[in-house]
Amino acid sequence: MTKKKTAPRPPAMPTAFDSARDELFSHILRCGVLEAAPEHQKEWMDDTMQYVADRYPELSGEQQSQLRVLGERFCQPVTRHPAADTEVEGTNEVATATADATA
Repeated sequence: MTKKKTAPRPPAMPTAFDSARDELFSHILRCGVLEAAPEHQKEWMDDTMQYVADRYPELSGEQQSQLRVLGERFCQPVTRHPAADTEVEGTNEVATATADATA
């Protein structure tokens, strides 16, 4: 009783939402929107979402809204959490204290 080997499955085709998301992120990076002022980002996002809606008519209104939220989050600057900073600082202090004690 040996198991039959199955042929590898072909990769799944990306959905329209996946393609639109990837294209939106690519546009954000190429167009320099990350460095723009918030009011210019909003204007750019309005225009781009209209383009996406025209390019991907199969997206529902809810999917377009989700895509916009993802795009707006992608444009936001990275923020650090104080808890993460404390852990890093604490680790460095322990490493420094250990290095001093062994020297």
